Amino acid sequence: MASGESKAPSELRQDLVCGDWVAIATARARRPDAFAGGDRPRFSQPLDSCPFETLHPDALVAYASDGKPARAESWWVQAIPNKYPAFGSGQCAVFYPRGPYQWTQGAGFHEVVITRDHTRSIAVMDNSEVRGILRVYRDRMVTMREDACIKYVSVFHNHGKTAGASVTHPHSQIIALPVVPPDVGRSIRGSETYFHQRRACVHCAIIDWEIKAGERIIYENDRCVVVAPFASKTAFETRIFPRRHSARFEEATDEEYDALADALRTALAKLARGLDDPDYNFFIHTAPVEQAGETDHYHWHMEIMPKTAVWAGFEIGTGIEISTIAPEDAATFLKGVS
Repeated sequence: MASGESKAPSELRQDLVCGDWVAIATARARRPDAFAGGDRPRFSQPLDSCPFETLHPDALVAYASDGKPARAESWWVQAIPNKYPAFGSGQCAVFYPRGPYQWTQGAGFHEVVITRDHTRSIAVMDNSEVRGILRVYRDRMVTMREDACIKYVSVFHNHGKTAGASVTHPHSQIIALPVVPPDVGRSIRGSETYFHQRRACVHCAIIDWEIKAGERIIYENDRCVVVAPFASKTAFETRIFPRRHSARFEEATDEEYDALADALRTALAKLARGLDDPDYNFFIHTAPVEQAGETDHYHWHMEIMPKTAVWAGFEIGTGIEISTIAPEDAATFLKGVS
């Protein structure tokens, strides 16, 4: 068989950063529109029982739609403490033995970022509204990383019941942890290894190649690129990269936040229109809270993971995920969605 030629029913692709393998099962391929939600039940909760309808008295930060500090009648986005936190006050950096194991207290922060409209998701907001959400992410991250306990600040958004949203009112969450999460750690180590081997940023290499190749580009503007990853873990996985190399999301420029708001809104709108508003998670991968210079090789980015498949025995038992549409076809489809 000639080099590069394949007649196998699937193609194994390796993630350039973390080294994970994924299977692109072309023999099981489905048409892009087959991933649409169709008649699935919609997750909804009544307005009158929603806990997110007013400016919370303990709001940590709140802005109006024009970006100015908000009052009760004018708020657009706010950050509040999570009522049921996964991490909170406690002793950090103290590890205790338990037989052959060790444990430490879950010291940190857990906050909720809420937008005012009860039903309007990011996909149908305007860029200035999304920019306000990003501003709250940044402000809270900058505050949290000043705490001596904190090693990493995780920002994520769950849309839909199968993505883990327990409240339908659009909201994101921020969790600050006393450890670096394993997935982030693998990404950091992969970036560091590539840098030591090539003296270059692995994500910059990915961005440069994807722009040159063109086949997995979904959207781009002056400062951000939206791509379907070469080794997509799930169908229609999407990543947003800033063109400028920078290790930390919270250190982006105002112009980059404007561009990111445009890229995020556009990517989610394409998913919503093209796949009939699928459930999804998005999150930010950024450098851990460390001394300046230690992770300058890293390149922050956002990842969007639509719920287009369910892990079964093979995925759980091997850690190899199967995507039933080639990223190139997913990108072509989403790029054409207006």
